[in-house]
Amino acid sequence: MNAEETLPVASRESEKPDINKLIVREALSWLWVILAFLFITGTIVQARVIPSGSMERTLLVGDHLLMSRFGYEAELPMTPLHMRLWRDPHRQQIIVFRAPLPGTPDYIKRLIGLPGDVLEIREGVVTVNGTPLKEPYRADPPNPTDNYGPVTVPAGEYFMMGDNRDDSYDSRYWGFVPRDNIIGTPVMVYMSIDAPEDTWNPGHIRDRMMTYASILLHPSIVRWRRIFKLF
Repeated sequence: MNAEETLPVASRESEKPDINKLIVREALSWLWVILAFLFITGTIVQARVIPSGSMERTLLVGDHLLMSRFGYEAELPMTPLHMRLWRDPHRQQIIVFRAPLPGTPDYIKRLIGLPGDVLEIREGVVTVNGTPLKEPYRADPPNPTDNYGPVTVPAGEYFMMGDNRDDSYDSRYWGFVPRDNIIGTPVMVYMSIDAPEDTWNPGHIRDRMMTYASILLHPSIVRWRRIFKLF
């Protein structure tokens, strides 16, 4: 009788989950999620937002982009560790890169000059190796007061300019961009919100959250026609 009474107790004890094993299993699951996130954002794709008008009409303030870094660079997120990969950018491609200025956020501009190019700007018209560059993406006609060069782009470096030439702080002012500074290229606009420039500058987290929340009451601030725009 005593043996019969103890059997159910032993059976119930054997069925109790091992708390330590459950904790380890859950921790490993989250570890894989974190590692996958770090791998994706460090080597494949990242989300970016446009904080200024230097690339208008192509990119607007408040455009939220998916940026492909596949083949351009691998990075360990939240650290300064990064490694150049095998792909090189091409002329007139839109590029995201680390600004060659200390303490400055990443820039996004259009690549105008490749290594070895002789580049000159006369009355706003860009010539590369003696040939005028066709630029249908520009926000405004050439500015007659815009003159620069000629300069030869050094090996392993690039000349970048914004599409909105009269409102772009670019290679005309701070020089060339080393290949190691290039991060990737935008592939798609996944959201576009009409809000002041300050909203999208670094450190304005509260302003961003308020802007996102305001979409519920004012959906017209979303530029719906820009969503899913490809590059």
